[in-house]
Amino acid sequence: MARRATPLETVSLLVPEEALPFYEQALLSICPTVGFFRDEDEGPWRLEAVKPIGERDDELANNLLLAAALSGYDIPLERQPTEADGWLARNLEQFPEQLIGHRFAVRGTHETATPVYGRLTMTVDAGLAFGSGEHGSTRGCLRALEHIAHLKPRQILDLGTGSGILAMAAAKLLHRPVIATDIDPWSVRVTRQNAELNGVAQFIRPALADGWKSRATSAGAPYDLVFANILARPLCSMAYSLSQHLKPGGYAILAGLLATQERMVLAAHRRQGMVLEKRFPEGQWTALLLRKP
Repeated sequence: MARRATPLETVSLLVPEEALPFYEQALLSICPTVGFFRDEDEGPWRLEAVKPIGERDDELANNLLLAAALSGYDIPLERQPTEADGWLARNLEQFPEQLIGHRFAVRGTHETATPVYGRLTMTVDAGLAFGSGEHGSTRGCLRALEHIAHLKPRQILDLGTGSGILAMAAAKLLHRPVIATDIDPWSVRVTRQNAELNGVAQFIRPALADGWKSRATSAGAPYDLVFANILARPLCSMAYSLSQHLKPGGYAILAGLLATQERMVLAAHRRQGMVLEKRFPEGQWTALLLRKP
């Protein structure tokens, strides 16, 4: 007997640019796929996510309340039923292979063409939009990694790993072990699966952790390199802990922040003695490469 597809719904919000990171994170923690776009150069962003109908609705409501409190914008959620087969087909169409920087490529499991010669390719499930390489934050982090690869960092942490893209990129490029932590158990599981799919499971140690509070995060310190692709305000609140867990001369790649939030994040880390080495802008987003003197 054929198995019926799980009924899906699309949830969406129209959010101003300054509220985008908060509402994006609210959906990411619940929904297996999230995307955002806007039709004009100015104006609100449309955030869309696909999830099983009725699944984790209470948790989603709480996350949206938190996003409203943090951003100052109380934005109503729209819902509509979504055909599973139609959604998957559209998602595959919208996830072409991503060529990032000079060294990396990110592609979906649906891709059948021969990988681009000379690129380190990460393959992920096309349904995991938050880890597909399309997000400007991810792209900026990969470009920053390229920039310091010649320094050959040995102790590496990917804080808030998501689908494991950055951890896998570091493992493939540097052939070093990477601790990949996330507060979400689903992300930890997906990272483990992706590491196996990409042949780097021996390098990557996924772990459930709440920022720097967990032993899983602090156990590998001091680090030569820390990725933190999360949100601007958590980055600011963790600036002291980051500086304490970096080696002198170590680097941090910070992302998940809009260009308009860059000054705030930089100020928090400069107070801890960190130095800006280079910015990596990607559209509305910016990744920052910082060094501990």
